[in-house]
Amino acid sequence: MYYKRILIANRGEIALRVIKTAKNLGIHTVALYSEQDRDAEHVLQADEAFPLKGMGLQETYLNAQQIVEVAQKAKADAIHPGYGFLAENAEFSKLCADSGIDFVGPDAKAIELMGNKVNAREFAKSIGVPVLEGVVGDHETLLEASKSLKFPLLIKAAAGGGGKGMRIVHEPKDMEAALESTSREAASYFGDGAVLIERYIENPRHIEVQVLADKHGNVIHLFERECSIQRRFQKVIEEAPSPTLTPELRQKMGETAVLLAQKMNYSNAGTVEFLVDEDLNFYFLEMNTRIQVEHPVTEMITGIDLVEQQLLVASGRNLPLKQDQIQLKGHAIEARIYAEDPEKDFIPSPGEISFYNPPRLFEGRLRLDSAITGPCVIHPDFDPMIAKLVVWDENRDLAIERLHLALHDYQIHGIKNNIMYLHTLLNTDAFKQNKISTHFCQHHADELNQIMLKEKEDVPSFLFHISFALFELRPKTSDSVWDHIGYWRLNGTRLRVLDEDTIDVEILEQNPYRIQIGESKYALENLQMDENYMTFEYESTRYRFYRSKNSDGKSFVSCRGIVRQLERWSEIQAKPVGSSTESSGASDGRILSPMPGKIVKVEAQAGQSVSKGEVLLIVEAMKMENSILAPFEGKIEKVFVEEGEQVMNETELIRLSAN
Repeated sequence: MYYKRILIANRGEIALRVIKTAKNLGIHTVALYSEQDRDAEHVLQADEAFPLKGMGLQETYLNAQQIVEVAQKAKADAIHPGYGFLAENAEFSKLCADSGIDFVGPDAKAIELMGNKVNAREFAKSIGVPVLEGVVGDHETLLEASKSLKFPLLIKAAAGGGGKGMRIVHEPKDMEAALESTSREAASYFGDGAVLIERYIENPRHIEVQVLADKHGNVIHLFERECSIQRRFQKVIEEAPSPTLTPELRQKMGETAVLLAQKMNYSNAGTVEFLVDEDLNFYFLEMNTRIQVEHPVTEMITGIDLVEQQLLVASGRNLPLKQDQIQLKGHAIEARIYAEDPEKDFIPSPGEISFYNPPRLFEGRLRLDSAITGPCVIHPDFDPMIAKLVVWDENRDLAIERLHLALHDYQIHGIKNNIMYLHTLLNTDAFKQNKISTHFCQHHADELNQIMLKEKEDVPSFLFHISFALFELRPKTSDSVWDHIGYWRLNGTRLRVLDEDTIDVEILEQNPYRIQIGESKYALENLQMDENYMTFEYESTRYRFYRSKNSDGKSFVSCRGIVRQLERWSEIQAKPVGSSTESSGASDGRILSPMPGKIVKVEAQAGQSVSKGEVLLIVEAMKMENSILAPFEGKIEKVFVEEGEQVMNETELIRLSAN
């Protein structure tokens, strides 16, 4: 046994991931929770759970002193930080050591060295690891340096990671605003607003190498992961092994990652990240001194539990594995499920999940890491990732097909999400043929939108209307006698559905079912229903529909990953249920917040004239800044919010009048 009791200083799926391995090893687990997480799954699964005092992240999950005090109270031998929050905080690692508690990660010196991109770059360069040249300094220094550099340039948070705090700048005129925005985002997320600029590779691949090191100088790598599919500089799909590398390059990059870890006396799990150009030259990017979000794909191709290895080496034991014992088998792909709207530039979509139906899992072939088990609320304070769907198969083609089918079976109602976007992406010829780079999502945006539109057309709209009507007209009790003798004849056969327009749906016959919408009639065969789903055949094609309602009474119907919000409308209502005001402000000048969040900057002032597309203010949600743009040229009539103010979805922010 490595430890008797460990505290997990995190939440969500990574907390559950650590709990699972710890329980398998017979280790007593202690969880933490803020008020928002009182009933969260990681709290329920842990052997013990302690509340964190205070409000907001700084007072709870980022409060190192309070967490160590809880660990002492719980008599924990070690603290596992997961990823994010305090996982790469050198002061937290030192505080644990000073308090006599093992930190399941590297020591403070290693975190400090790799935690700052400037220091990490210089160290890598000093030991012969190839790096991209860059410039560091204050805003004035960087502005001056950029005048002599070739654009585009990349601005990065010096203390950054995980895709946060990064901007591409294509023209000198945008440099000052980009420096300010990146610095502000870096300060918000990492507590350090320092930034650097470096040469930007046009079509790079992002490839990282997993390393494991013990406290006795033994270091190995567990091959690499391809992480090039990204949006907003954050990974969306990861796979292992990389389909890009030759065996020779795989060996060379693995040896380079091991060398870096050895030279800095690293211990525990870590990931050395590289950019690879079109000529297969690789450059050191950064080292993440923690377990990675995408670690499951490595586990699935090697059969090695990385969390178990973390606990083992943190407790002072030798790595039990030698490099030549690590075998690569098959291919694994991970898709990150985000609460976001891909059709609106991936803006965050926190809110209520009214229905959650993940795909059926297969041991060793299909894995789901998530803290969600059913209807719940996704809070705007936390990262938008809500699950990781991971598949394994004998080769990449089979793994892509398995993931595509699994995503089709994944149903989430109530919030915007990227499930349909993901299985659309997998369908592109470019992805299947490994013609990818970190700009894949951007360069293929039009193609992806066209494929999504086509997939939506594969399920006719009238089938959503029919399914919704059948769900609504069905008696609420599943054991009703009317299920067997034709209840629609007695309980009403007509329903008006509110979609973009109002649609009359009438059930003409049952068994087989004949439905009329307007002048058109449709026949359904082999219909089967339950409380939340139904299946039927229409024109020899079988469909499965799911339905749900949220706490506000909004109804959702889905099929094949396509989710529609539909409402029941009665002519006696003064206003159709579900009708809403425009959020774009394009018609009446009301600029509404597209999400709940915090106002971090207000650019507009009353009386100011603005151009179409000009930034009016910036809303931060789920740790990302989102610029609110003027929908047309006009004059600002009134600004309703201030910097630092929390706003809800569709809060009126600004009133704009057309010129």
